[in-house]
This record gives sequence, structure tokens and C-alpha cells, in this order.
Amino acid sequence: MAPPSDTIARESRAAALPQPGRLRRMFDRNVHAYVFLLPWLIGFFGLTLGPALASLYLSFTNYDLLQSPDWVGASNYVRIATADPKFAAAMKVTFTYVILSVPLKLIFALLVAMAFNRGIKGLTLYRAVFYLPSLLGSSVAIAVLWRQLFASDGLVNMLLWQVFGYEGPSWISNPDYSIYTLVILSVWQFGSPMIIFLAGLRQIPQDMYEAAEMDGANKMRQFFRITLPLLTPVIFFNAVIQTIDAFKAFTPAFIISEGSGGPINSTLFYTLYLYQEAFGFFRMGYASALAWILVVIISLFTAFSFLSARYWVHYDD
Repeated sequence: MAPPSDTIARESRAAALPQPGRLRRMFDRNVHAYVFLLPWLIGFFGLTLGPALASLYLSFTNYDLLQSPDWVGASNYVRIATADPKFAAAMKVTFTYVILSVPLKLIFALLVAMAFNRGIKGLTLYRAVFYLPSLLGSSVAIAVLWRQLFASDGLVNMLLWQVFGYEGPSWISNPDYSIYTLVILSVWQFGSPMIIFLAGLRQIPQDMYEAAEMDGANKMRQFFRITLPLLTPVIFFNAVIQTIDAFKAFTPAFIISEGSGGPINSTLFYTLYLYQEAFGFFRMGYASALAWILVVIISLFTAFSFLSARYWVHYDD
């Protein structure tokens, strides 16, 4: 008589489960790997996952670093959505910065990469020089230098007066122009996407251009029919990385506006507003809620980017 089917299923599951002796042998075989992974595991759980979960808890509390957290439920999120005008101002400034800086940076980086791809002497030196702003652009020193350049008596206004006879405004303190100085600073840091674009251009087979030229396609048609479609994976990668970095921008706005967010909150980046709430007013619970909203925004953008990629990103297959 055959055993019941549920008995067979239980025996199969029991056989599939690792036995104590088998687990010990698996651990003994991989103990060296676990030892090498231990620093990363400590860093991930102690410095990344642990603080992230702690901030998620704090986002539902009132906490000022001096007293114990007081559970308030979703009131922080309700206040952000209904009774915080600075949140709306910070979102407007941040999205304006992202929408302007990311496309301009990618376009400029692609143009420079295409110029380098044509072949010039000293390419290695030029690549290093153009990549340098990407390393220094987020530093405090560069932000201070940028503030001096665009001050009312800075070098930019001096050049405008001497060359065109135009007396420029105080770009930093004028709310109509202050955000654009930060956009220019972001575009100036085009070196990182440029290097990636250059690597992508080097992977495009040259015989495709030769065949298109024999068919009578001019340079513009070759760009839109060959270069751009084959470069879409690189464009997608650069767009995602640069957009996430733009959402997280902090140092330039903090230094140039001296931590105030500029005149009439014109440079109040989201991260700068978060910093003010956390370390200016010690509203750690409220700042944690702001941080998790930023996490959700970046996650939604990244998810939308990957979902839409199937319609415009072209891979070899």
C-alpha cells in the first residue's frame, strides 16, 4: 500500500532541510569566506541597516537628542504633507535643480566625449583634467570659490563689465539667479559621465559607420541612427546615477547660501532643509521623516527608470 501523499511531502521537505551535521560541514568549508566578509557585514548591519531602521522608528516620534523619543505615530508625515510650507519650497528647488542640471550635464559630457573619441593627442592628460572637477566639485573649497566667483564683485561680473559693458547682479544673493549658479556648478562636474560615455563610444563598431556612410548617411543621421541607439544603455546608467546624486546634493547649497537656503529659500535644497531640521532645531524625528520621504522619492524615480527602460534602452540582443 502506497504511503499518503501528505506523508511523502513531509518526508521530502525534511530531506531538503539541512541537517545539523550538514550545516556544520557547510560552515567549516566556508569559514574563511565568512571571515573575509565579516568587516563588510559589520559595516552593513552596524553602519547602514541598523541606523536606517533606527531612523525609520524615529520618524514616528518626537526626538530632540536630549530626551527619550516620544511616539507620535504618523503626525510627522501628516505635518509634512499639510502644514509645512518650507517642505514644498524645498521640493520645488530640488526638482528644479534636478530637471535642469542632469540633462545639461549629460549633454555636455556626451559632446565632450564625442570630441575626444575622434582622436586627439594627449588624450590621457585631457581625460584626467576634465575628470578632476568631478572629484573636487562637491568639496567645501570649490563651493567657497564658486561663491566668490559669482559674488557682486566677483570675477564673473568683472568679465561681464570689461567685455560687454554689462553690470551683472549679485548672482548668489538674487533669488532669480541663485539656483542657476548651482546648476552651472553641477554641469561643470561633467567628468565622471564623460568618461563613461567615452567608454561606451569606444564599444560601437566602426564598420557600422562605414556602412552608413556608404549608404549616404551624413554625420547627423549617423548620430541619431547609430550612436544614440547603441549608447542608450550608457545614457540610462548615467541618467540614473546623476539624478540620484542631484537629489542628494548638499554641500554647494550649504556653503554658497551659508546654511540659510538663500534669499527667499531660493537655494533651499531638500537635503539642506533636512539638515536644518535635524541639527539646527534638533527635531530629529521630523528630520527622519523627511529623510524617508527622500528615500521613497529616489526609489520611485529609480523604479520608474527601470520600468521605462524597456521602451527606449537598446541592448545588443
